[in-house]
Amino acid sequence: MNSSSRPVRIVDVAALAGVAPGTASKALNGSGQLKAETRDRVRAAAAQLGFTPDGFGRGLSSGRSYTVGLLTTDRFGRFTIPILAGAEDALGAGQMAVMLCDTRDDPLREQHYVRMLQSRRVDGILVTGRRTDTRAPIDVPPGLPVVHVFTPSSNAEATSVLADEATGARMAVEHLIGLGRERIAHVTGRHDHHSAQVRAAAVERAVTRGGASFVGPPLFGDWSERWGRQAVATLMRGGSAVDAVVCGSDQVARGVCDGLREAGVDVPRDIAVTGFDDWDVMALASRPPLTTVDLRLEALGRRGAELLLEAVAGRPQPGTSWLTPRLVVRESTVGP
Repeated sequence: MNSSSRPVRIVDVAALAGVAPGTASKALNGSGQLKAETRDRVRAAAAQLGFTPDGFGRGLSSGRSYTVGLLTTDRFGRFTIPILAGAEDALGAGQMAVMLCDTRDDPLREQHYVRMLQSRRVDGILVTGRRTDTRAPIDVPPGLPVVHVFTPSSNAEATSVLADEATGARMAVEHLIGLGRERIAHVTGRHDHHSAQVRAAAVERAVTRGGASFVGPPLFGDWSERWGRQAVATLMRGGSAVDAVVCGSDQVARGVCDGLREAGVDVPRDIAVTGFDDWDVMALASRPPLTTVDLRLEALGRRGAELLLEAVAGRPQPGTSWLTPRLVVRESTVGP
């Protein structure tokens, strides 16, 4: 480590590595056509001296700010925080910082944030939110890369990376049918939400294709535990011998488990229950813990950031890519 009070400079790194200062700068910035051996030698010298790159100077020389905006409508952070964590994994390797902007579903606030991000000359913008309904594109000048994560753009040519919710719902149904469940109901959230519609349609389709009986119609309501408990009463009044309930969210599923328990129904012996989202606050606190669909939000954020980096480098990939969820099996379907 450098023992003097003078900050370590790029010329010091270059001298220790035995290269020119310009070569050292390229090696640390990841630019130029350099041998891997040279880059490694310069980086080792920088680490030995404790050299910290001057981000401002690097930006001036490259024409970039090395910052990215993350625009979201998810004020509670339920979906945004995991997406942000994944994005930072990818962006951190390039020593890029993320500026989080919560619009709170306010168009004026969003416009303010977009202008602010442009004034700070961000290299690109990630757009996300708490719902999977399409949203209008943000108003940015041509050439500023934008990638939508989890929340799609109404512009089909925009670059988007989305969770394959239909496949997740199918995974839950196939798991239940594989356990021998034959009469499956569906309890989900608001009918006007895209996620509720997609998941409900996929559940009914998968039940039919799997040779089981769909006890319908789907029950739509709030995304809440209270609605899950109320839905149990509706199922009990219907008189159908349900042996499994696929729920549209973990909150709803936890309420369903509570309602069944209060009705003297054992989960999963009598009725198996699955959730959706793998929100650990709900899924692990449920009695019993929930089998659920993990949307892999961190992986979504990581992939979105990778696509943004590609666009910043002049290699945009317009269109939509889908990330396959995974099923997390717990005691609400297979018992202790």
